[in-house]
Amino acid sequence: MAIIVRLDVMLAKRKMTSRELAARIGIAEQNVSTLKSGRVRGVRFATLDAICQVLDCQPGDLLEYEAD
Repeated sequence: MAIIVRLDVMLAKRKMTSRELAARIGIAEQNVSTLKSGRVRGVRFATLDAICQVLDCQPGDLLEYEAD
């Protein structure tokens, strides 16, 4: 099972930097970077909710499942 994080794509579509997103949702820039790279094992629903609000998107726009 592979979950692919497409946060970098949504940031580019919204012309927003990781730094700006981190500031607007109240998390460390390093955490946004870790999420963008897909190196996370989990994400809190509150964080996902905040990202979706700021980027005006759905969770499915950020996460994709790809079978092995």
